[in-house]
Amino acid sequence: MSKRGDMRRRRLLAAAASRFWHQGYGSTSLADIARDAEVPLGNVYYYFRTKQDIAAGVADIFVAETQTMLEEVAEAESDPRRRVISLLRRLSQSSRSRVEHGCPISLAVRDFKADAPQAASRAAQSFELLTGFIGRELQRTGSRPSVALAKAREIIVEWQGGISLAHALGDATVLAESFRRAEQRLLKV
Repeated sequence: MSKRGDMRRRRLLAAAASRFWHQGYGSTSLADIARDAEVPLGNVYYYFRTKQDIAAGVADIFVAETQTMLEEVAEAESDPRRRVISLLRRLSQSSRSRVEHGCPISLAVRDFKADAPQAASRAAQSFELLTGFIGRELQRTGSRPSVALAKAREIIVEWQGGISLAHALGDATVLAESFRRAEQRLLKV
């Protein structure tokens, strides 16, 4: 694919990710995505045969961004607890948008399930990556694997639950409290 074509493909995926997040997968048309990406509707089919293919591309972005974030955290910190705390702080940087719109990954997993189940599974891999990273880091502190995995899941549930409730109530304090509780749990490990 040419450089220009690659740029159009990325614009289409960015437009789709934004639309899916803000108005839902089912309510988003290919015409909406094309218009937002400033790509003629007929050209969308050159890059993606179906809306499900676009969903798969969006899911790939979520996974790639999660992997990149985890690599950056691992490079910046050597202490396992500090790595997890650094990760939580990175996640908290997007709190405002999460309070306004919810979590784009969890919404994609939910919305893709019926029409694009492979894309839903792929998007869910972001949560698996986060849970695995936290679990491995907690094992490095001396926790047994089963305890570390349970604690990692607890942290992800705390974060996602905080997003859900903060979004429902329109209250950023709820999400800030979730991050504080997650950090406090880490200090007890």
